[in-house]
Amino acid sequence: MKLLIVGGAGYIGSHMVKHLMQCGHDPIVFDNLSTGHRDAVRDAQLIEGDLADSRALKKLFNTHEFDAVMHFASFSQVAESVKKPDVYYLNNVACTINLLHAMINANIKQFVFSSTAAIFGEPQRIPIDESHPKLPINAYGRSKLMVEHILQDLDQAFELKSVSLRYFNAAGADESGDIGERHLPETHLIPILLQTALGIREKAVVFGSDYPTQDGTCIRDYVHVSDLCEAHMAALNYLNKEQASNCFNLGNGEGFSVEEVIDAVKKVTGKNFDVVYENRREGDPAILVADSKLARQVLDWRPRYTDLETIIQHAWQFEQKK
Repeated sequence: MKLLIVGGAGYIGSHMVKHLMQCGHDPIVFDNLSTGHRDAVRDAQLIEGDLADSRALKKLFNTHEFDAVMHFASFSQVAESVKKPDVYYLNNVACTINLLHAMINANIKQFVFSSTAAIFGEPQRIPIDESHPKLPINAYGRSKLMVEHILQDLDQAFELKSVSLRYFNAAGADESGDIGERHLPETHLIPILLQTALGIREKAVVFGSDYPTQDGTCIRDYVHVSDLCEAHMAALNYLNKEQASNCFNLGNGEGFSVEEVIDAVKKVTGKNFDVVYENRREGDPAILVADSKLARQVLDWRPRYTDLETIIQHAWQFEQKK
C-alpha cells in the first residue's frame, strides 16, 4: 500500500515508517520538521510541508495516490497545552481539519489517527475502557477528543472511515537502537531519567509526590512504541476488511508509578542519580491505566514488550547511541 505518514519524522511516526517499509509498504512522509528529525525518516521519501498550508496539501494529493493516511502530527505536551491552548487547538484541530478536507477532495477514505488517554480526564474507574466517560482536563485531551468527534461526522457525511488509537504512555525505542525519542525539550519521564543517568542532566525532576497512590507519585501505563506500530498495522487491516470506523485504547493494562520507573531505570543502567520533587503540574491525572481488551479482541493486537525493564532497556540502547 502507498501510505501518507503525517508527522512521520517524529518519535512514533518514524518508528511507523520503518515498520511499514519492513512490511513491504510504500510510506511517504509529510512533516514540517518542527519537532521531527530528517534523519529519522531513513530511506523513506520525505516531503517537507505544513498541514496549515492548504495549497501544499492539494499539491501533495494531486501528485500521489494514497491508499490511506496515518496521522502523527499533533502537539502532545499536557503542561504546554495548559499554558498555550490556542496553539494546541490550531495545530491539533484546525490543521487536522485541513488534512481531512484535502483527503475528502482526493477521495481517500481510510484514516488512522493517533489519539490519547488524555481524552478521559480524571479516571472514574481503573482500568479505563472505551466506554469510560470522556471528560478531558487539559487542552491536549480536548483537542484530540474534538478530532474524534469530527471523524464521526465525516464518516456519516463522506464515508471517511477512521480508527482512533488512544495511546496511554508511549515509551521505549526500536530494538536496534537506531531510532528513539528525541524531543526538544524532552518532557517524557523515561528519556529524562536515562539522560540523567548518562550525566547529560544534573538531576531529574518529578512533578508531584502527594497523589493518592501507594508512593505519592503518578501511575502510568507504558506501551512500547513498536507495539503501537503493530496496532497501527492492525488498524489498517481492520479498515480494509471491515470498512468501518472504531476507537481503541492501547496500553499494557498495568500501571507503574514514577518511583517504580526511577528504580527500574537505575537497575537497567546500573547508575544512581539525583531526583528532586516539585509541585504537581496542572492537568496531570493521578492514575492512567488502560483496558485494551477491545483492541485485543477486534484488532487481534497483542503487545510483545510488556515488561517495564525491557522497554527501558530499548530506550537506554538508543540514548547511548545518540
